[in-house]
Amino acid sequence: MSIVVSDTSPLHYLILCGAQSVLPSLFLKVVIPPTVFRELQQPNTPPAVREWADALPPWVAVQTPKSLNLVLDVDAGELEAICLAQEIKAAALLIDDRAGRNAAMRCGLAVIGTIGLLEQAAARGLLELPPTVERLRQTNARLDPDLIRGALERDKARKQARQRGSG
Repeated sequence: MSIVVSDTSPLHYLILCGAQSVLPSLFLKVVIPPTVFRELQQPNTPPAVREWADALPPWVAVQTPKSLNLVLDVDAGELEAICLAQEIKAAALLIDDRAGRNAAMRCGLAVIGTIGLLEQAAARGLLELPPTVERLRQTNARLDPDLIRGALERDKARKQARQRGSG
């Protein structure tokens, strides 16, 4: 089990599709920087997300990075998340934004997006991927159709392989 840092969107969308409970099964701790914490509490944030942030579970910690690499051309939450992930040597950074992902990878960080998290959880039997993806589609998440299709195809192949193995 490992420690990861999260940007706002993976937490936001996991909560909205009812899958946030997979995080403590996948990771020992999820650390978020203060800007991400504030973004989860914005007045225009969906109530379920604000309520979750108002009563953070024990496996979530808010931590301020000691320094910021201002050369990175990303928003404030992504900047803090990338710098914090580097600082605490996080196993991965949970992030969806393409520019943020690219910046994080240039900094040598492993990145996992919302779809990747859901796929990992499904592979471990923590959730059913198709209905969870369908709930995610009901949100305002900007989803790459190819990414979704690939995840669903791999999920189907895993299930078929399990059935062959147990039959």
